[in-house]
Amino acid sequence: MALAAYDLTGRTAFVTGAAGGIGRASAVLLAEAGAAVHCADRDADGLDGTAVLIKDRGGTARVHVLDVTDRPALNEAVRSCERLDVLAAIAGIMHSSTVLETRDEDLDRVLDVNFRGVLYACQEAARLMLAHGTRGSIVTMASGAIDTGGAGLLCYGAAKAAVVQLTKTLATEVGPQGIRVNAIAPGWVRTPMTDRHDREAQAHTEAAMARRTPLGRVGEPDDVAHAVLYLASDASGFTTGQILRPNGGVTMPW
Repeated sequence: MALAAYDLTGRTAFVTGAAGGIGRASAVLLAEAGAAVHCADRDADGLDGTAVLIKDRGGTARVHVLDVTDRPALNEAVRSCERLDVLAAIAGIMHSSTVLETRDEDLDRVLDVNFRGVLYACQEAARLMLAHGTRGSIVTMASGAIDTGGAGLLCYGAAKAAVVQLTKTLATEVGPQGIRVNAIAPGWVRTPMTDRHDREAQAHTEAAMARRTPLGRVGEPDDVAHAVLYLASDASGFTTGQILRPNGGVTMPW
């Protein structure tokens, strides 16, 4: 059957940012596809909620409460996997400041989480895959911000652009060993990170974002999770070093 290419039975996945939003949706979907999923995040309550969702659907989940900027803690969690077939490095934060207002601490914090946290996860996952001869898949999370010059998104956009460069470079370096590395650059997705915490402001923002897309709507976490599953699975076996854009058509790079 064609759908067998999406079957992750017997495989192990490690997902950062798994406490909510895209990370939670991805962890749950990977588990539904058969993977044993290690869920990492600094939000213990959110992680427990994700684990419950996975287990209620008959899946296997293990939680790791950690900050992705803590390299030793992240490395230890990744190494706890007896084997690793899939990494989905999704953890990230949002920050807005103009170029002229950006402080050193703003840039440092966003780069620490959105780039270094991804780098640390990719490094340890690749090491584990190489050590076991696993022809695995690494999925990083970029953003539609890489394709635009959005005001206030200097720190966020620069970090996500760095993730793209990391993705392409690592894909080149570990491809000969059968490890694939790809990034996802979503458009505007309804998640806790994009929540304005004001119903009227949220509705205004979502309507504005929906008008920018040919599909006339904003994204949902599951829209991105299905892209994660595709890149994690054998269905994308000839795909590496690529940027997949589930963005509703808001940008259409060549």
